[in-house]
Amino acid sequence: MRTVAISVDQLRRPQPGGIGTYVRGLLDGMQEHHGEWTVQEVGPPILGGSRWGAVAEKLRGRYYTERWARSDFGVAPGATVIHATTFTGPFGPPLAGTIRSVTVQDFVWRDQPDSTTARGREFHESRFQLVRRREDIRIFVTTPAMAERVAAEGVAASRIFPITLGLDRPSDLSGDAATRLLDTHGVTGPFTLCAGTIEARKNLPRLIAAHRLARHQTPELGPLVFVGPRGWGDVNLDGEISLGAVERGVLNALLTRASVLAYVPLAEGWGLPPLEALNVGTRVVASTSVPSIEGRSDVVTVDALALESIAEGLTRAVALADDGASRAARRSSVASLTWGAMAQQHIAGWQ
Repeated sequence: MRTVAISVDQLRRPQPGGIGTYVRGLLDGMQEHHGEWTVQEVGPPILGGSRWGAVAEKLRGRYYTERWARSDFGVAPGATVIHATTFTGPFGPPLAGTIRSVTVQDFVWRDQPDSTTARGREFHESRFQLVRRREDIRIFVTTPAMAERVAAEGVAASRIFPITLGLDRPSDLSGDAATRLLDTHGVTGPFTLCAGTIEARKNLPRLIAAHRLARHQTPELGPLVFVGPRGWGDVNLDGEISLGAVERGVLNALLTRASVLAYVPLAEGWGLPPLEALNVGTRVVASTSVPSIEGRSDVVTVDALALESIAEGLTRAVALADDGASRAARRSSVASLTWGAMAQQHIAGWQ
């Protein structure tokens, strides 16, 4: 029996985001290999429960972050693999008989520096440089383009391992809860959905303007509805409908009911929302900066910087066939994307 210690600190954050989905997916996928692998979840304990508990949790998270730059604090002895799901770590010294790895999700702190703080940019750059120098650390990447970028930083190709993120099977559909939520905000007919963390790099002001332009010509787009938690930075949704963060079942129901899923970020590491929409058969418009939809003929692609392109894309997307056969085809197109398959790719990289 082999043991893999997986960092789960992202799940302790107020907005776990897409990386949090990846961490949960890896944990779920590894369950398919429970006869061969034991999984140890490593990260700050969940305290919460009160204002002081939340403060203590935040301080404990910072403590882990600092310690993990040079130690394996919290990792039980004897782990076969120590896998860092983010740049937080752990990145202790090389250990005989132990494989180390990390997943590099993106270079957003370089590509969109305004999407985080100066401290955040410094943290990500310093941790990437730590990983780059440590030849004992294997690096997982989610796209061929990311593999090329990491290699261009002087990392040997033998250290780079591609993976493909999975999707939850949408068995949980909280339709009644979604209906009540929409009714509360006055949404009773078709609507355009934008799912994801509300933050600057998601290009939301441009999407809002483009949707208003398109809706004049294509009323069947309905109102623009945002769903997701607030991230870093002040983003003005300009009076549009925002449902906030919701449970997975409610999100699945919203994705299923939406006329179109619109996702047009300026920069993205992977981009799960478009695939999650296809997973329930919903039409999608996404910017060409989203790696997950590259080469897909069932997604309308647009220029994230061009208002007219986004507006025209919304109109084209809602005109796509939406009958049972078309929705089934979209679901089938992502059926191979499972967390079990992704876990197997990790295991192959740990051999």
